[in-house]
Amino acid sequence: MIGQTIALDAMGGDFGSQVTVPASVQALLRFPLLNVILIGDQFEISRRLVLLGEEQASRISIVHAEYSIANDMRPSQALRTSKGSSMRIALELVADGKADAFVSAGNTGALVALSRSLLKLLPGIDRPALVSALPSLGHHQSWLLDLGANVSVDADTLFQFAVMGSVLAEEQLGYRPTVGLLNIGEEGIKGNDLVKCCSKMLQQCSAVNYIGYVEGDQIYTGKADVIVCDGFVGNVSLKTSEGVARLFLENLKMHVLESPFKRLVAKWLLSRLFNALNHLSPDQYNGASLLGLRGIVVKSHGRADITAFQHAIGEAVHEVDRQLPKKICERLEEVLLERHY
Repeated sequence: MIGQTIALDAMGGDFGSQVTVPASVQALLRFPLLNVILIGDQFEISRRLVLLGEEQASRISIVHAEYSIANDMRPSQALRTSKGSSMRIALELVADGKADAFVSAGNTGALVALSRSLLKLLPGIDRPALVSALPSLGHHQSWLLDLGANVSVDADTLFQFAVMGSVLAEEQLGYRPTVGLLNIGEEGIKGNDLVKCCSKMLQQCSAVNYIGYVEGDQIYTGKADVIVCDGFVGNVSLKTSEGVARLFLENLKMHVLESPFKRLVAKWLLSRLFNALNHLSPDQYNGASLLGLRGIVVKSHGRADITAFQHAIGEAVHEVDRQLPKKICERLEEVLLERHY
């Protein structure tokens, strides 16, 4: 296994270096071949490392950045004014081959725009897509894309999402994954023209194991390993699911822990239940990959804590090991050749 060098936007997200720096230290313990480049305010990062006792860590380096792109900055403005920012410097490191991947909890729109500008798209890809793993029945997982990189798309772009998501899932699962289109019903007559057109395209593509439509209540059943939709639908679906999961877990904990007796009973009877439910936590799946680029970019949730941000770093490490952009490019060549003939 080769070593990995991951560039981190140390100042991005809601909590900045108080999360990203300790998460990077934990990731170094988890991945012995990992090297981390922390991009941001050098004084602030160094201070955090000293507090963690890691100021002399041999696998951590710091690159100073003048500022961090604000969460409310428009993508067009970020493209014009990003010089010297932690996000742009990190992406330039990836583009120059000095880092294998980039992880950021910062502004999603700016990240997508700068990634497209600096890293460029793979041949045959019109737009990148954000994809993340989700829990499903039986402690398995599925993947949903796009999660918000593109609010509106055409059928060709949706088709490209299906190809990219299939490659990602196959690398993780080790077998040919099933792919479904998120729709308002399973019947062929249901849905808008976009979904129907893409469905016909996927039916004619042997490189994708397409199984048809998936309804919203089937996202977590494991019916399909990969579920494809546009970014507006995907983002709303994901955020709604995260909210429901937190509501369920917090209500369960609140009722169990409201009295000493219930806490005692819960510790005795429900410890295995809580361990089983832990896999439903959105933090366990933090780290959405921005597929379709010539480099590896992973977007962490802006409110991620240390454990969640470490998961995002881990996703970047796995994609470097699997050389995911190369695998997607190879599959796209196969698909384009098939469609040509």
